[in-house]
Amino acid sequence: MENFEQRWADTEMLLKQRFGRVPDMEGILFLIGVNELGNLPRKKFSKEQKQDLMHIAVCTLLCQLGYYEYVGRDTDNWPHFNELQHVTANGIGEQERMLKECMIRYFE
Repeated sequence: MENFEQRWADTEMLLKQRFGRVPDMEGILFLIGVNELGNLPRKKFSKEQKQDLMHIAVCTLLCQLGYYEYVGRDTDNWPHFNELQHVTANGIGEQERMLKECMIRYFE
């Protein structure tokens, strides 16, 4: 298996090819959230909805590690999750690394 840095660089290249630039972490979380939400006829999201989309992305990613489980969609078709265990990553660096690992898997 390739090392983390190479796998992350490959993921960034994929995003750059698709979107013309590499989004920052919040941008990647937003993209994953929109993807998970699905094709709703919505052109603009409110600030609160954007935060909700990033939360959906984090929950989706952390489902890979058993921190959350998908429980279904509400009447507006937004996905919902239950927390199974508290995230154990210490510090922002470790949390970012954990999310990046999950993002790599998500885009592979």
